[in-house]
Amino acid sequence: MTIPTQMSLQGFVATAPELTFGNKGHARFYCRVGIEQHRKEVDGSFTKLDPVFCDLVLFDRTAERAYSRFKPGDQIVASGYIHEYEQERPSVPSQIREQFVARRIGHDCARTRYVVDRTPATQPDPPAGEMTVVNEPPQAVSL
Repeated sequence: MTIPTQMSLQGFVATAPELTFGNKGHARFYCRVGIEQHRKEVDGSFTKLDPVFCDLVLFDRTAERAYSRFKPGDQIVASGYIHEYEQERPSVPSQIREQFVARRIGHDCARTRYVVDRTPATQPDPPAGEMTVVNEPPQAVSL
């Protein structure tokens, strides 16, 4: 039996999240995510490079929950897939774009301090201001 896996993305929320609703009332969460890049040098040290940015989207109830929980600078881990699409704009050649569609998302526990609320999921979500997430600067990790 194979272990089921999905593509994942680890980075930081780079822009203020947006929550929109489609014609049928489906929620859509959108933000830009930065992915830190490092290059290993000959001497074994690492040089930090400019981050790479991508679009991240979530849909429906997950989108609504994420909107109340994530802010710019938050370190995240998300699993999902890459969706490629063609963007057409007037008087500009069409462009192939891609976005990461997250099925699951959470704060990166290796880089974020937080408090876990284990009350049953049947309880309503707390108001946005009641969740406690404390961002700390990332700690050096050696490979």
